[in-house]
Amino acid sequence: MVTNEEPNRLDRIFGALADTTRRRILDRLAEGEVTVGELAAPFEISRPAISKHLRVLERAGLIHRTRGGRVRRCGLEAAPMREAAEWVERYREFWEDRLDALAAYLENNEPEQTGKDE
Repeated sequence: MVTNEEPNRLDRIFGALADTTRRRILDRLAEGEVTVGELAAPFEISRPAISKHLRVLERAGLIHRTRGGRVRRCGLEAAPMREAAEWVERYREFWEDRLDALAAYLENNEPEQTGKDE
C-alpha cells in the first residue's frame, strides 16, 4: 500500500540525488564520517552553499549530522537509497520485459532474404 508520505519521501530522495554536488558529497561520506570543513574542502563553493546542500540531504534522510562542541560531523544514511533503487528496479524490469518482447517479435518477423543481389 502506498501512503501519502511515501511519494513525498521519494521526491525528497530523488531531488537530493538530482544535484551533482550532493552526489559527490554522498560519495565522500560513503568513505566514512567527516567534519563539515573536511567535506567542504574539495568544493569551490561557499560554506553556506555546502550547508544548504547538507540540509537537503538531511531532509531526504540521506545523511546525519552530529555536533561535538564546535565541530560538526556528517555521516551517510544509505537506507533511503535502497528505497529509491527498489523503485527504479521495478521500472528496469518493466522495460527489460518490453525490450525482450520486441526482440522476440523482430526475430520472428524478419523479412526473408532471397540471396540474390538486386
